[in-house]
Amino acid sequence: MKDNIHTLFDNIKDDFDIEMPNIGHDKRFLDKLNTQHIVTNTPKRNFWKPFIGIAASITLLVSLSVLMPREDVVPDLASISPEMAKTESVFNVTLQNELKKINAEEYPEYQELIVDALFEIKVLEEGYNQLIYGLKENPEDQLILSAMILNFQSRIDVLQDVMQEIENMKKLNNNTTII
Repeated sequence: MKDNIHTLFDNIKDDFDIEMPNIGHDKRFLDKLNTQHIVTNTPKRNFWKPFIGIAASITLLVSLSVLMPREDVVPDLASISPEMAKTESVFNVTLQNELKKINAEEYPEYQELIVDALFEIKVLEEGYNQLIYGLKENPEDQLILSAMILNFQSRIDVLQDVMQEIENMKKLNNNTTII
């Protein structure tokens, strides 16, 4: 069927071109086209569109700030009272000093002791973090406060014990070297 249509149009294609346009037809057509008033669509400025964008941005920021989860302030000893803040500060300074002493020991024979002590400190710190969450639940609980102070003291004791063992090993090495 498709071939029939093509053949039909191929047979009559010369019959369509029966008249020629008058001479100068192109010129007259272009003149008419040029004399018409072409209306150009100048875009209207909508002054409210930028304000809608600004308002949408502000709305988005306000929504995000309201919906964002806030981090709860996790209490620690310092948040309980000024005395507890001083206590925590003293323990932290003591811990830092003991850690500096231990880290100053660079001899390979002490490294196993130091690594074990640091692991034990890490375990105690995790226990301390659990106590902080317990304090968050019940800020007035004296048992939790006592456990937190005991945890600090335990960490200091671990570090002091390691330093004592290192000193004993040094003395033992000096005695064997002298003999």
